[in-house]
Amino acid sequence: MTSSSNQLQALKQFTTVVADTGDFKQLAQFHPQDATTNPSLILKAVQKPDYAPLLADTVARFRDRALDEVMDRLLVRFGCEILALIPGRVSTEVDARLSFDTQATVARAERIIGLYQAEGVAKERVLIKIASTWEGIQAAAALEQRGIRTNLTLLFSFCQAVACGQARVQLISPFVGRIYDWYKKSAGAAWDEAASAGANDPGVKSVRQIYNHYKKFGIATEVMGASFRNVGQITALAGCDLLTIAPDLLAQLAAAEAPLARALDAQAAQAMDLPPVQYNEAGFRFALNDDAMATEKLAEGIRAFCADAIKLEALMKAA
Repeated sequence: MTSSSNQLQALKQFTTVVADTGDFKQLAQFHPQDATTNPSLILKAVQKPDYAPLLADTVARFRDRALDEVMDRLLVRFGCEILALIPGRVSTEVDARLSFDTQATVARAERIIGLYQAEGVAKERVLIKIASTWEGIQAAAALEQRGIRTNLTLLFSFCQAVACGQARVQLISPFVGRIYDWYKKSAGAAWDEAASAGANDPGVKSVRQIYNHYKKFGIATEVMGASFRNVGQITALAGCDLLTIAPDLLAQLAAAEAPLARALDAQAAQAMDLPPVQYNEAGFRFALNDDAMATEKLAEGIRAFCADAIKLEALMKAA
């Protein structure tokens, strides 16, 4: 157990803390190592007065280009601003409308990396975010072989994580809070918040299973818990490779002084008696289909990111 002056400092002793935001002006106060963005976060940011000029300037400079290219240039512009404030990596998302097209995802990822390199950013500082569909995972495998690092997002199930490990992706983002949301909604009036908190939270349990599997079998893919609803979910995953946390929850951690213990431990996982697991395409699709929560949340997540990408395009057209 560690007793640093606050829980955010304590957490950083076990885990790489990542800021989950498009609002880069908020970043500096929390000193995160890395940062993640997605279309929803960028959409939220460009509607604030502080960031509207970034949208207007990007559209003005590249008005003659295809809308999808202007979108990528806007995402890279945000990424470059974020990279100026953090020592590590930024995650930038491929358009979710390409989630079932392996080749188009690869091409879009390569363009995003090219745009970063044109701004003087080394590709090692960028993670390309891709939805954890079968097609997305295959795209990530191809990109990793070309030296482009990936972050597989919208990950809700063990089978998605296993397939990502097989593909040797750099990093996965299991969505703790959205798993919790599904189980809470599914249980309805029978939901017991206290009994399903902390280590018993269904989202926390999902990440713990993935983490233990990766460490047991020497899978190098980094595990980054994401999409948190409360501080308890975060502290229950202390020791995870990385955790990406929204600014309001970072502030709560910084204000909390309770001691924080390591919850996940690689050495303990290596000693566990766990079965090896692998998936081919048919096995993956069956396992994902067999998990109602993961199937629903993956589809819902892709739909939401697509809807926000379309809203962002509308703002760009109007700019």
